[in-house]
Amino acid sequence: MNISYLGKYIKKYKKQFLIALTFIILETTGDLIQPTIMSKIIDNGVKRGDMNYVFKLGGLMFFMTALGATFAVIRNIVSSKVSQSFGADLREDLYIKIQGFSFDNIDGFQDASLITRLTNDVNQIQNFSHGMMRIFVKAPVLGIGSVIMAFLLNPKMALILLGVVPIVVIIISLNLKVSYPIFTKIQKSLDRVNGVMREYLAGIRVVKAFNRFEYEKIRFRKVNDDLKDITLKGMRVVAVFNPVVTLVVNIGIVLVLWFGGLRVNSGQMEVGKIMAFVNYMTQVLFSLIMMTRILNIFIRARASAERIGEVFEAENTITVKENPIIFNNVKGRLEFENVYFKYYSSSRYVLEDINFFINPGETLAIIGSTGSGKSTLINLIPRFYDVDKGKIKIDGMDVKDIDISDLREKVGIVPQKVLLFTGTIKDNIRWGDENATIEDIEKVAKIANAHDFILSFNEGYNTYLGQGGVNLSGGQKQRISIARALIKKPSILILDDSTSAVDLITERKIRQGLKEYLKDTTTILIAQRITSVMDADKILVLDRGKIVGQGAHQELMRNCEVYKDIYYSQLGKGAEDFGS
Repeated sequence: MNISYLGKYIKKYKKQFLIALTFIILETTGDLIQPTIMSKIIDNGVKRGDMNYVFKLGGLMFFMTALGATFAVIRNIVSSKVSQSFGADLREDLYIKIQGFSFDNIDGFQDASLITRLTNDVNQIQNFSHGMMRIFVKAPVLGIGSVIMAFLLNPKMALILLGVVPIVVIIISLNLKVSYPIFTKIQKSLDRVNGVMREYLAGIRVVKAFNRFEYEKIRFRKVNDDLKDITLKGMRVVAVFNPVVTLVVNIGIVLVLWFGGLRVNSGQMEVGKIMAFVNYMTQVLFSLIMMTRILNIFIRARASAERIGEVFEAENTITVKENPIIFNNVKGRLEFENVYFKYYSSSRYVLEDINFFINPGETLAIIGSTGSGKSTLINLIPRFYDVDKGKIKIDGMDVKDIDISDLREKVGIVPQKVLLFTGTIKDNIRWGDENATIEDIEKVAKIANAHDFILSFNEGYNTYLGQGGVNLSGGQKQRISIARALIKKPSILILDDSTSAVDLITERKIRQGLKEYLKDTTTILIAQRITSVMDADKILVLDRGKIVGQGAHQELMRNCEVYKDIYYSQLGKGAEDFGS
């Protein structure tokens, strides 16, 4: 998997990273010199009773310790700043990449997985980068330095170190090979936990209404236990390898003490050097144990880096032309020519051979049974998805040739599933036009029949809404959503079953207000109620992704069996003259 995207951040923070590494090396150099100084104190000072020598080198050790602590403080400050900045940049770039995804891309990754990659996976890489500028680099430098210093003290005794290090390297390599697949599975298991939790929180009212707590507990317990089991498996691997490394290095220390003792007795080596050797062996032990932990963190970071790389590598299914058409003076003529569409990884077309047009300022109504493709059809207009075959044209221009931001600026949508954001009612309506005045906001609220109920609140338009507009009814949320779309002053307005939660009288008032306000706007209306579509200039009847009828109400009553079935099922057989 390509992780070359990290090169951008390495280049940006290279200087600060090198500064941190410089202070690590200086700090580690101080740590490496101290055992040698200590050996000289014992062999040349304590042994001979030369206290001036002891105090002189003791002062040097104190100075080296203080200097090392200063270097450590500076390194910690630099590493914290760099790692946090790097993490923030990576998270923002990943968020921007996800924002640019088409619905197809998002469907492919799934929401919960994208959230995990944006949070936990970024944290894994950020923690690794932080560690790189702290203990991760210090450990190998300390280990290699300890071996070199041991050789300078006594080359023959240092051969013990050379025997220990290759064994430990083999153990670490096995650890890497065994652990990597496990930690990759841990991240995927975390995706599933997030997915179940997200579904539960989104559907908590349904869960309470149907009293399905036990079912949700069992569902969560399953994914939670899966995460626990795979994490325990990974921890067992770590639990096995770390003690083995410690055992091997401690055997090395025992050998140093054994052979060193023999050399001291024979007068070939001094006690101070033995103590220095033990210190260097301890430092090697610390560095090797640290390196096994580093590798475990590296394995997690690598798995996370690859998962993030998958997002960065994903090609947006919505292609954008290099020199798109700037969409000015839009009249609003809409045309579908032989349009076919299927969803991500699906082999079956959801829409087939869709052909129709609507003139500027007219109203097109779309009706059909659930699953007939109504919402899918209107999602193709602002290019939430791209067609597989055929063309969609606005004012004679293929939507693929139009600047995508410009296109979406000219299209207003009231979605079937209303989403309001945390903030005031005024802020939510202003989403359609951030420069809108309070007069503009009140005007569209009146058209959407929302003004009266908004004023009934103590704070009026400054009433604060909870997440998703939780403190409003379904009908109230729909009316605010309509106002939000209207304030955008779109050339094409799409209303996707946007009055399903309001009563017939309120719906009639909204339709009358829309008719006056949208004289020059092309309107596309999706509705389940036959009474909502009968007055449209043109009605499109969909059935299983195909157009089975189009025309005005009276024409469809004569020629379209599906439309007649819907009409009679809702209004009854004695309603032939209704709305005529």
